[in-house]
Amino acid sequence: MEKKVKKFGLRKMLAVLVVAFACVSMWGCSDDVTFRWSDGRGSAEIAGFIDDSLAVVTDCREWYEDTETWNGGYYSDVSCGHDRMMVYNYRVQENGPRWSDSLTNKSNGYHWYQMTDSVFWRWEGDNILLWKVGEKAHEMRLSRKNDGCSESFKIDRIRQWIDGKFIALGGKLNADGESCQYAVLDTAAKIIVYKRLDKNLEWIKKCDDVRAWEKDVYCLVLNKENGNSFVLKNEVDSIFAPMEKLFEGRFSGNMMELGVRICSLIKDEIECSDVKWTGNRELEFYQNDGTVIYLK
Repeated sequence: MEKKVKKFGLRKMLAVLVVAFACVSMWGCSDDVTFRWSDGRGSAEIAGFIDDSLAVVTDCREWYEDTETWNGGYYSDVSCGHDRMMVYNYRVQENGPRWSDSLTNKSNGYHWYQMTDSVFWRWEGDNILLWKVGEKAHEMRLSRKNDGCSESFKIDRIRQWIDGKFIALGGKLNADGESCQYAVLDTAAKIIVYKRLDKNLEWIKKCDDVRAWEKDVYCLVLNKENGNSFVLKNEVDSIFAPMEKLFEGRFSGNMMELGVRICSLIKDEIECSDVKWTGNRELEFYQNDGTVIYLK
């Protein structure tokens, strides 16, 4: 019996050696991966505006990953991480930001979006990352619930809402059937509830963007044909929104982006800065005298 066991063990060991030799002959059975970070930073873009003179800019470090597969194949991947935020004065030309700080050491994800005047957010898988000016970014684990609707959507905008909560948008506000139309984020309870509009809110179906100041709901309606865009307050009051070279319009914290103009809504009147923005997340601004301001 002892001799048979030893003989079987020898055969098993020889089989393993044959497989190992085959892997070496075929360039190895595992992939050869090379990973490296770039020396500098890039992918700078405007994340939002704090007030009528300060803009928030994010950037990151690019990384490159080259993979040579065991069967001789080869492919590359590139992305961005180690994100950073900077605060610039966009009304005057300066040599750099007024303030900057690194946010995370993560290797994926760097697009940040404005939530309030000083809070920014982005997704981290199913959780949300929150960053407040002057503080460190932190991750919040969220639970999800559907309230009388189905087919939840991908959220790409979060705005201030009534009762200290936030409205989360991304799907179609005028979606038919049982589809969810919007969601409410409760950061205190750490939950997102997907909903359909009730009768009191059906009027915001026409909105291109929406948010609340205290108990009042403001709706931005863009008319891309003639530029006569406007803001509706509680469905009744209409405030003319001056557009110029319309790219798009949105609420941005306590500010508004109206085409190339950066505006504030004070006492239900829209006041716009004399500095104009090129839009599309670019870092160039123009003053009335033609002076170009570049955030560098």
